[in-house]
Amino acid sequence: MDRRRNRKHSNNWNNQKRSEQSRENKQKSFQFNKALYEDQDAERQRVAAIQNVKAREIICPKCGQPITDIASAIADKTTGEPLHFDCVLNQVKQSEPTGENEKVAYIGQGRFAVLQYENIRDQRHFTIKKIIEWESREQQSGWREELSGLYSKIN
Repeated sequence: MDRRRNRKHSNNWNNQKRSEQSRENKQKSFQFNKALYEDQDAERQRVAAIQNVKAREIICPKCGQPITDIASAIADKTTGEPLHFDCVLNQVKQSEPTGENEKVAYIGQGRFAVLQYENIRDQRHFTIKKIIEWESREQQSGWREELSGLYSKIN
C-alpha cells in the first residue's frame, strides 16, 4: 500500500513526472543565468566605454590646460571643440560690459545672460537684460553626442 501511494504522488500538480520537472527547472535556470550574464557584460562594456571617454586627454584651446570634467565642458562657437566652462564664462564676461547691480551668468541650454538685480545682495529678484547664445541648439558637437549616447545607456 505504501508503495502505491509513493508512485501515485510522484507527479506534480500538473501531472508532470519529477524528472521532467527537474529538466524544465534546470533549463529555466540556465536561461535566467545566461540573460543575467549578458546584462552584466553589456553593463561592463558601457562603463568601460564611458571610462575610455573620460580617460582621453582633451586640451582646452583657450587656456591650454586639460579638461578633466568633459561633462561640464561647453562647445566652442566656431570649431565645436570642448572648452572649460570657466574659460567661456570669462570670455563672455570680458565681451559684455556690465553696469552697477549687473552680472553675467549661465542660464542653461548653452546660453548666458546679463542679469540686473534690484539689490545685488538679494539675488532672488532679477531681470534678464540680455541673452547671449553660445552653443547652437540645432547643431550638436560630435564629442557631446558620443558622451550623451553613452550616459543615456546607463540606468
